[in-house]
Amino acid sequence: MKWGLSLTICFTAAISAKAQSYVPEWKDSRIKIKPVIAIQAYSFDLKDVQLLESSFKQAMQADAAYLLSIKPDRLLSGFRSHSGLKPKGKLYEGWESSGLAGHTLGHYLSAISMHYASTCDPQFLKRVNYIVTELNECQTARKTGYVGAIPKEDTIWAEVAKGDIRSRGFDLNGGWSPWYTVHKIMAGLLDAYLYGHNIQALKICQGMADWTAETIKNLDDEKLQEMLQCEYGGMAETLANLYAISGNQKYLDLSYKFYDNRILDPLAQKQDVLPGKHSNTQIPKIIASARRYELTGDKKDQTIADFFWETVTGHHSYATGGNSNYEYLSEPDKLNDKLTDNTTETCNTYNMLKLTRHLFAVAPSAALMDYYEKALYNHILASQNHKDGMMCYFVPLRMGGTKHYSTPFDDFTCCVGSGMENHVKYNESIYFMGTDGSLYVNLFIPSVLNWKDKGLSVKQESNFPNDDLITFTVNTQKSFIMAIRIRKPKWSSNASISINGKQQQLSPDAQGYFVLNRKWNNNDKIKLTVPEKLYTESMPDNANRRAVFYGPVLLAGVLGNTEPDPLKGVPVFVTSKTNPDQWLQMVDKKQLSFRTVNISKPEEITLIPFNQTKNEYYSVYWDVFTPEGWVVQQKTYEEQKKKQRELEARTTDILRIGEMQPERDHNFSGENVTTGEDHQKKWRSTENGGYLQYEMKVDANTQNTLINTYWGMDNRGRTFDILVDNVKLVSENLNQYKESRFYDINYTIPIELTKGKQKVTVKLLPKKDNSAGPVYGSRMVKN
Repeated sequence: MKWGLSLTICFTAAISAKAQSYVPEWKDSRIKIKPVIAIQAYSFDLKDVQLLESSFKQAMQADAAYLLSIKPDRLLSGFRSHSGLKPKGKLYEGWESSGLAGHTLGHYLSAISMHYASTCDPQFLKRVNYIVTELNECQTARKTGYVGAIPKEDTIWAEVAKGDIRSRGFDLNGGWSPWYTVHKIMAGLLDAYLYGHNIQALKICQGMADWTAETIKNLDDEKLQEMLQCEYGGMAETLANLYAISGNQKYLDLSYKFYDNRILDPLAQKQDVLPGKHSNTQIPKIIASARRYELTGDKKDQTIADFFWETVTGHHSYATGGNSNYEYLSEPDKLNDKLTDNTTETCNTYNMLKLTRHLFAVAPSAALMDYYEKALYNHILASQNHKDGMMCYFVPLRMGGTKHYSTPFDDFTCCVGSGMENHVKYNESIYFMGTDGSLYVNLFIPSVLNWKDKGLSVKQESNFPNDDLITFTVNTQKSFIMAIRIRKPKWSSNASISINGKQQQLSPDAQGYFVLNRKWNNNDKIKLTVPEKLYTESMPDNANRRAVFYGPVLLAGVLGNTEPDPLKGVPVFVTSKTNPDQWLQMVDKKQLSFRTVNISKPEEITLIPFNQTKNEYYSVYWDVFTPEGWVVQQKTYEEQKKKQRELEARTTDILRIGEMQPERDHNFSGENVTTGEDHQKKWRSTENGGYLQYEMKVDANTQNTLINTYWGMDNRGRTFDILVDNVKLVSENLNQYKESRFYDINYTIPIELTKGKQKVTVKLLPKKDNSAGPVYGSRMVKN
């Protein structure tokens, strides 16, 4: 491609470069169907908002560098081979070599399209066009309209088309959420069209939509609902968007085929049916409702979207703005015991921000952007290692936990895919344009807005959140009257505004915005002061377990590079003072670091913005005791120590797993055995069957109990039998232990198995297609 042509395409494409959540489009001639409801605010083109130096720009640059390190031919490998074409690159590892193969390509196509729209960097457009050309070749070779790389996909879709539906949460006819992957590819193609102006991408997407209609055309409502028991991503959302772009009613009708009655009908009745539900399976369904409401005015869809957002943000979300534990939602306002290594899947918040943008377009409010800011600063920005661009699947909130980042080319989980998009679109919601010609300033991120239609630019400068002064400079060639609406943040009670040095006497309007309605001249300066303070946010079900904020920023206590002993716990705060200003002292304003002041037990700690933590161990939640409560708690600790001493007195034997001499002393053996160390303890496990076996001393004259130690986590496929001298004692399923802590599980041994014996052989034998362990220790006690 010639350089001049690249610049021309960049210019024409950027005219209509809307953000990926498709909030109502503004002056885009390619959008055939306009909203039927009264839209109040529109997004700006991505190219019209440029980030200035900040943590957000650093994150965007790290993501962009990572995107350029990805080889498109490796993402396309499965698409070509499944189309009967020769691959041009080796398939990537991780999820790209498993059942969800192909989903990353869709996210990648969206991400590079958006980054091109923001920057006009021809490297990204070249990749967009190359991928679309390759997908077109694959679609042409298949001759059905379908494009994919899912294992056994032809068999799966043939069975579905016949009405042979075998559906579970993530399994459809033996395939891992196949509609989920179809959605990602279609969404990426629409983004290539809207951001990269690639007309061929739209044609491929329409071909996939037509194939979708053909595949499910003979399924009645019962069969469709059965099919929708398996996660299907944002199929309904993308089909609604395709309807808006094409003007073809059949795509809107098709979007309703992906309407899950079991979830959406109760939400329309304002019933919280979310406990026990997989969070990220549901959110895209709600985005579809929000989008359809814009396009059709269907009040049912509006109620679904509004009620869901209020329910999740108000009753199912943590201090980061993220939600879910082990990807699932629990009972409303029951989060205290749901702090694990597997909290807050990042995809959830990626989708919640999309939903928030839709709701804002229809009914702008500071409350919506308060949540958006909270989730953006404290989950999305916190989910990336800003040096190398690697991303978190979960952002752990376990007290004393740490983040686990992806590797560049071996993971490709769902959150790596959505993460590719997260960090190149920080410019999408800083500003919105009101339909009355006003400007909404939603987020305080250093940036420059170029509003061509108004002939003006607005430059936002600050060191926020390290400094509470934010300056806006208006640049225009002619004077004009306009309202600038600046969000009054929830966390600042006494914000103030001056214009050209003159203090303004203002109160926020009903939407929560300061409205500056006046004639603006070139070089007018607005100075917004948003005094930041320390404050806490309690767990909804435990007022004494609190997270600490400074302004919008969640603070994390840094606990070092060695994991705190899970048995002794992380530090606690002991104070009679309720104001955190009296707990913490600012150490370095430039780094926004604080130090506890005579409140932390057993030692004082340093707190920094959670979004700046990397590989260290941390805590964002703290148990806060009054001095009187601490006396009681110490008695509880002493009681626990007493119980431990009593347990040790009854112990006949103990095996320290993973230690050479203790394992020799217990004749430890096994097959397919793996080992490792986590949480300051060594463990043993098996992989692909095998077994673990060891000897334990017993008391021949009384009943004995075996106590095994496990760590609660995502332990699917860890079901095994425990045998004593080859007699089955019990079957154990480790996946029932979910809290991120050690579990000491007791197994009472029938007395006839130990009578007259000095020792017994314990064997952990996996069930078929399962593994045994990890087990962190084994103890035998007499009853």
